[in-house]
Order: sequence, then C-alpha cells, then structure tokens
Amino acid sequence: MYGLAGYVAPRHLKAIRDTGNNLVSACDISDSVGIIDQYFPKAAFFTERELFDRHNTLLVGKGIPIDYLTVCSPNYLHDSHVRYGLRLGCNVICEKPLVLNPWNIDTLQQMEKACAHHVYTILQLRLHESVIALYNKIKACPENKVYDVDLTYITSRGNWYYASWKGDDSKSGGLATNIGVHFYDMLLWIFGPLQRSVVHVRSHDRVAGFLELEKARVRYFLSINENHLPKEVKEAGKTTFRSIKVDGEEFEFSEGFTELHTRSYEKILAGEGFTMEDARPSIELVSGIRRAEAIGLRGDYHPMARYPLTTHPFHWNN
Repeated sequence: MYGLAGYVAPRHLKAIRDTGNNLVSACDISDSVGIIDQYFPKAAFFTERELFDRHNTLLVGKGIPIDYLTVCSPNYLHDSHVRYGLRLGCNVICEKPLVLNPWNIDTLQQMEKACAHHVYTILQLRLHESVIALYNKIKACPENKVYDVDLTYITSRGNWYYASWKGDDSKSGGLATNIGVHFYDMLLWIFGPLQRSVVHVRSHDRVAGFLELEKARVRYFLSINENHLPKEVKEAGKTTFRSIKVDGEEFEFSEGFTELHTRSYEKILAGEGFTMEDARPSIELVSGIRRAEAIGLRGDYHPMARYPLTTHPFHWNN
C-alpha cells in the first residue's frame, strides 16, 4: 500500500481485512501510521520508497505473490505509484482521482496492456444503494427528459488544508478534483456525458459552475469554508453538508457510506471493478474545470455562488 497515513487509508485497510486479504507491506513518508495495528500489525512498513521497493522485489523473487497494490497517496503521485504497481507485476487499486489529467490515462492504459495486469479505481458512489435507485429511475424515464439538478457540497477544512499538498492545485488538482470528482462521476454516470461546462467562481475555498449533461442541467457549488454551512447544520454541530436536488426534490443519500470501500473491493476481487476508462469522463471534466476561466455571476449559476469571496489565509497580515 502507498499512502498509509492519509485520511482515506483506514477505509482501504478495513476493506482489505473484511474481504479476507492480508496487507504485507506499506509505505508513507509520514510515520504516523499506528492505525495499522488495528488491522495488520505484522505488515512491513517503510518511509522510503527505495526500501519499500527492495522489500517487495525480494518477496516476489522468493515466489511470494503480491496480487494487488493499493494507492492512497497524494493525488499527484497516483500516476507514478500506479506505474510502480504494474511494473512490480500487480493489479492496482487506486483511490480517486485516478490521475490529474486525462492524457495520463492513455499512457497507463498502454502500460496496463503491456503488463497484462489491471488498474481499478474507487468510484464508490456508483455502489451506493440510493444512487443506484436514482440511476434506475432516470433510465426508466423518457429519453428526451432533461432534469434540473443542484449539487451542493460543503465540507469544512481548517487552515492546515492550505499548508498541505491539498491546498496546492498542482498537487491536488484543485478543489473540484480533490473533493468533487466522485460527485461529478456520479452525475455523469446517471445523467449522461458532458455537453458543456461553465465555471462561474473558483477560489481557494470554493468552486461553482454549470454543467450541461445529456439528460441534466446541473448547477454546482463546492466549498471547504465552514461559513457556507447552512445555519441548521452548524447549530447541529456538523461540519459537512451535501445536497442534491433533482427537479427541486431533495435526493437523500446522507447515510450508507461506511461500507462502500469494502463493496468496491468485493467487486474488484470478483473481476467487476471500475476501470480507468470508467474514470475518464470525470477526470476530463475536472481537468477542464481546473483550466477554465471563471466568468463570474453570469448565466445560470448556483445561488450560493453569490457568497462574497474571502481572503486566502496565507494572505493574512501577521
């Protein structure tokens, strides 16, 4: 496993254990990885990539197979770490986003074919029961029906975010990629391919825009600013708010997230995992959002895009 100290790593550790598998080695530049004791205390751990590689190579040389490499490292390292897994002779399970740029997928697909191994990515919202129900509902409606959708996702982050790799767009891919790619994937899966994308607002703590999909007009607002949370959410002591409205009706999917990584692993082990090609539309979309010019509050924009912009924390006067 690459990226043992990260936020999402425990979900992968649990999925590996719950599917009856074993973690033999892991690597992270941070040694704050005590959580591994809850799952695989006998796993070898390294803070240096070279030592991790030597250990794994020795295992394979002794005939001890390493079937999968799990990649939970920072976004900008996914491409490199997926390549390593393929060269080692493993199938690879990569956390979202698979890569930052769609052309990285092209090269990885060539390598995947040459190595005769597979790369799978985590698109866990496609396995959520409520999302599947919405997918089936939309598919059953008339083909010419076009829906109006509002996506709102606010997940509070402190000032640490901007000092970490997540606050560096060249490493995280920006806010739309880092916190939104799985929502975009879900919308593309349900409502069809992208026809047009407009970015209204993009700053250090938010991104808002409009997507025209085959079967939906989507206004979206993503934020890591706690001041954007609805009053009732803050009063309840919660730090995250997610809402999807379809033709004005709230789509409820606030529960049912805890086992989605385990279900993802079950699908992968059964040969039914999500491929790099499955991930391509959402990677193309977030890559486009990252490079687009924000046009301001013109056209059909999300109501919360009107929040006044705030100063970047790193611009504060000491």
